[in-house]
Amino acid sequence: MSNDLKTQFLNYMTINRFSRHTQKNYILAVKGLARFYNQPPDALSGEQIQNYLLYLIQEKKLAWGSVNNMLCGLSCFYKNVLKWDEVRWKIPPRPRIKKLPTVLSEEEVRRLFAATDNLKHRVLLKTVYSAGLRLSEAICLRPEHIESDPSRMMIRVEQGKGKKDRYTILSRSLLPELRTYWRKYQPGEWLFAGQKRNRHIGPTSVHQIYHRAKKKPALPGVGVSMY
Repeated sequence: MSNDLKTQFLNYMTINRFSRHTQKNYILAVKGLARFYNQPPDALSGEQIQNYLLYLIQEKKLAWGSVNNMLCGLSCFYKNVLKWDEVRWKIPPRPRIKKLPTVLSEEEVRRLFAATDNLKHRVLLKTVYSAGLRLSEAICLRPEHIESDPSRMMIRVEQGKGKKDRYTILSRSLLPELRTYWRKYQPGEWLFAGQKRNRHIGPTSVHQIYHRAKKKPALPGVGVSMY
């Protein structure tokens, strides 16, 4: 994708208040298509794009949700940047298999926290759990979102599900750990920064932190308050 097309696409998504996460995924969708054919996206046909989507499903074995996200990104680009009149690409409908989320017991959560000896990682996981945050909400927290005044004790979540702002409870047991974390890491723009301080930690990194903690046995005799 040329820089000009990328800029046009980003400008369109910014004006229409697409989240940063969506903007990133949609740009990656167009770049992936262009790399697959080694051609600029504006030189491709509708048939090539449909074949690419089939490739992702049949050869790459990507999940329905991942392919659907790419389809949405490509449709948005071709309709609103390249001004294609009709976009009729399709993917199979979502399978009707419903997977229940894994719910950890209190003891499992205690062990998860106890097995996380890295202060930043433990505070991040505990913030997600105690405040009932989605992963996308937790990684986008900024220091000013923590309202620790005794009369409030809230966490402000900006642009959560449905692009709506909301408040959730700040746990009294979490607050001392957040303060310890603050003194040690001195976070800047993001409460939980990634390797580069001007960017928040990525969802993939958090998944890795979580799964490593699940596999690691808790330290004997170590308990962590959850509430």
